[in-house]
Amino acid sequence: MLHSPRLLACAVLALLTTATQAASPVPAPDALKPLLETLNERLNIGDLVALTKWDSGKPIQDSPREAQVIANARTLAAERKLDPEDVAQLIAAQMEANKLVQYGLLAQWQAAGAAPATQRPDLGKQIRPRLDELQTRLLAQYADFLPYRHDPNCPVWLAKARSDVAHDALHELALVRATGELCVRAVEGL
Repeated sequence: MLHSPRLLACAVLALLTTATQAASPVPAPDALKPLLETLNERLNIGDLVALTKWDSGKPIQDSPREAQVIANARTLAAERKLDPEDVAQLIAAQMEANKLVQYGLLAQWQAAGAAPATQRPDLGKQIRPRLDELQTRLLAQYADFLPYRHDPNCPVWLAKARSDVAHDALHELALVRATGELCVRAVEGL
């Protein structure tokens, strides 16, 4: 038992210090910021893709192209000693997020009756090579982030980091989808 006021004060201070340390968030790893910036850059290219789809009237869904991109990602993953299935899921999430941006923008433009009057880069000659380059960078950054995927703080890190990146609600939602495969929760009892 603690009879001395001084001992009691020390015990309370120790408990408060321990509680404060336990409540303090673990800072996000340095590998997260560049990864999110690349994911966001890839999403913003979705705006340009949407413009080309608006102009051409082509559908957003391009299953053969998606299959080709995922196959390439699996090959690159194997070369970099990454799990090809995990990388395929990551890249599929990027494509789904990008399509979300495209569908959202096309709906806005259809409601307005016109798309923005901005320069349209060529999808095959300018946009796709840029997406391929981003995929290479993305895989390197993903490899740097791998040790943190199972950390229990991962979802909190992502939520905080995402709030500083997207420039509107549509892109924020798409970034949520793009990062949906990054954190892996351990399932207890297995």
